[in-house]
Amino acid sequence: MKRLLGIDVGTKTIGLAVSDELGWTAQGVETIASGDEQPNVSIEKLKTWIAHYDAEKIVCGWPKNMNGTIGPRAQSIEAFSKRIEQKVGIPVVLWDERLTTVSAEKMLISADVRRNKRKLVIDKMAAVLILQSYLDAKGSSAVSGGVLDE
Repeated sequence: MKRLLGIDVGTKTIGLAVSDELGWTAQGVETIASGDEQPNVSIEKLKTWIAHYDAEKIVCGWPKNMNGTIGPRAQSIEAFSKRIEQKVGIPVVLWDERLTTVSAEKMLISADVRRNKRKLVIDKMAAVLILQSYLDAKGSSAVSGGVLDE
């Protein structure tokens, strides 16, 4: 099975995670300049990571409102994910990411990571949580050797 990339698109940075080859675990990769700030640079960086990991799909965090509605930020992420899909040539799956950044922040605080260091890794950690959530939800397909489809 090819790997999957997970992304958490923030207003200033994009957190990036990658799955293992079996599709069981997600690991943080890096934080890159955001689509809001530099869309072409971030897409070129994603292309590099896609080629490096031979990724077959991107799982993009989709920040729905707590009541499940789609707000302006989620609409912005939808548009960005469509641009990514067109420019990199692999599918992009939108995945509900409600509270992943909050969860990432709590994990980093409990690990006693200083505030200035947390700012540097929070989006990468959120990308790990988004991708791991996707892998866990689709786990029965991955374990049976099937392709992770929607």
